[in-house]
Amino acid sequence: MSATARERVLVGVPELVADLQLGTAPDPTAGAPVLLDVRWALGMTDGHERYLAGHLPGAVYVDLATELAAEPSEDQGRHPLPSASSFQASARRWGVRRGSRVVVYDTVGGTSAARAWWLLRYFGVDDVRILDGGLPAWVRAGQALEVGEVEREHGDVVAHPGRLPVLDADEAAELAEDGVLLDARAGERYRGETEPVDPRAGHVPGAVSAPTADNLADDGTFLPDAVLRERFADLGVSAGAAVDGVGVYCGSGVTAAHEVAALACAGVPAALYPGSWSQWSNDASRPVATGPRP
Repeated sequence: MSATARERVLVGVPELVADLQLGTAPDPTAGAPVLLDVRWALGMTDGHERYLAGHLPGAVYVDLATELAAEPSEDQGRHPLPSASSFQASARRWGVRRGSRVVVYDTVGGTSAARAWWLLRYFGVDDVRILDGGLPAWVRAGQALEVGEVEREHGDVVAHPGRLPVLDADEAAELAEDGVLLDARAGERYRGETEPVDPRAGHVPGAVSAPTADNLADDGTFLPDAVLRERFADLGVSAGAAVDGVGVYCGSGVTAAHEVAALACAGVPAALYPGSWSQWSNDASRPVATGPRP
């Protein structure tokens, strides 16, 4: 039986436990998924320390700022996409091999782990899933944690960029007019009421407010597919949307990946604007809209 759209994006704790065969000393070379801990959130500086204090057994720490992004710049934004060579070196350090299955997780409902999910898919790793509910769901299920650093044998994965669609600033502007461009930031940032990190407040003219947090239930798991489809339909996105008809941006291209994942669960392919607001707002030639309307 082929996997559903949701099963190609997410894995639940019970399924992951069964896959790992915890308690029987699974051999990581025997096909068990590679586990990646993406402990990051805006303003967080102690992700590695939190990882060391407790993580899924066998999980490798991923540094979002240095391994899931290139150097920030006004021209490219706060989290530009890494080069193929840089990402390949990182993925090999994590132990990703050709044909590896990968599970990524975090402690914030997948909103940072989705960046790793998206990049791995973008660079050609097909079997990648987000642990639904992340580390909190693992702990709630009574599963054990491991402390300290994990280093895996280096993998041999080869990065082939371009396997998922992306937008540049001009394409994002065009999509805001002719398709649906979703703004995954919090509503107050979209409306221009506050802007904690970028030089101008507001949103891309024509973009629709669609906060990433609204993809999640109170326990940090993704909402059911039917609820997601209804949510996106209310925002103007239909389940039959063309692959080039929907795009997503956020502050710097991180949480927008979570919205791409939620859209994928709902059966909607979407492009990511990696530069996002951090790039757009640094370009004085780009117009800015404020208020609750596109």
